[in-house]
Amino acid sequence: MDEADLLSAARDTLDDAYVPYSEYPVGAAIETASGEVYVGCNIENANYSNSLHAEEVAIGEAIKEGHREFERLVVTSAERDAVTPCGMCRQTLAEFCDDEMPVLCDTGDDFERYTLGELIPDTITPEMLGK
Repeated sequence: MDEADLLSAARDTLDDAYVPYSEYPVGAAIETASGEVYVGCNIENANYSNSLHAEEVAIGEAIKEGHREFERLVVTSAERDAVTPCGMCRQTLAEFCDDEMPVLCDTGDDFERYTLGELIPDTITPEMLGK
């Protein structure tokens, strides 16, 4: 799948976001090593800490289906403001993705491009825990 298709998949989820408090819909699409794409949108909760982020919804769906290796992630918002994954989502991604995995953040006309390692250097890894 090319970047434009992955971006389109992420943008398509924006209408499904449940964001009555922030009114800030976010969508994500993650591509597995086998080329399958899983999408997610943010789902807010009145206490905020129970809210689900688009990236964790997307990777959660992929994990549920047995995927453990990923090629790249696209994140978008209705604002097209190059939103990046938050720290919690970065740590979740780091559990399954290597430091070189591309993270593409939608600017509207293009992407801000990062690697996961740039976004979360020196992350906690399973190896650090002796696993």
